[in-house]
Amino acid sequence: MARIAPSSHRLVQEVIVSDGGSRDATIDLATSAGCRVVTGPAGRGHQLLRGAAQARAEWLLFLHADTRLSDGWAATARAFIDRTSGQRRAAAFRFELDDPSGFARLLERIVAVRVRMFGLPYGDQGLLLSRAFYDDIGGYRELPLMEDVDIVRRIGPSSIETLPIAAVTSADRYRRNGYAHRVLRNGCCLGLYMAGVPPRMIARLYG
Repeated sequence: MARIAPSSHRLVQEVIVSDGGSRDATIDLATSAGCRVVTGPAGRGHQLLRGAAQARAEWLLFLHADTRLSDGWAATARAFIDRTSGQRRAAAFRFELDDPSGFARLLERIVAVRVRMFGLPYGDQGLLLSRAFYDDIGGYRELPLMEDVDIVRRIGPSSIETLPIAAVTSADRYRRNGYAHRVLRNGCCLGLYMAGVPPRMIARLYG
């Protein structure tokens, strides 16, 4: 949180932490870092929607709690904002895992190909877009799963670009479940979603 706290960057006007019932020190840490905290039911779709509803800035940047942006992100984001102001454009950052293993590097390459071919960045890559564009496409929806794919599809592949700054995400869930198992399960969930299976049904598989 310190990397994006309002006191750290002139670009950042406010940081909103949308808590889904954490039982650790999340709320205390967020408050001490100068962030606003909103609380409610767990679930990323719900939490992202609540956080956006409280935001007052002209541009929004959505980040997962286990993701941190690399050095230089603010200047890169500012350049994107200046270049696309008034346009229906959005951006994500480059996917990276905090794991030195070859499995992590392979997954990063797979994600890069997915983004390049289909315009479907992971939610782990963050999402930067104007408030006007966010409202125009209907924002995040209260989905138990696939909320990132849902909003990116409404943005459209031709309207989203990947910024050359890494969004470094914790690899704990991949190490815990095994890279092959996690990637296969994610791929199955995406395939089911694209085939029209309701997210609530897919969530049972996702676990």
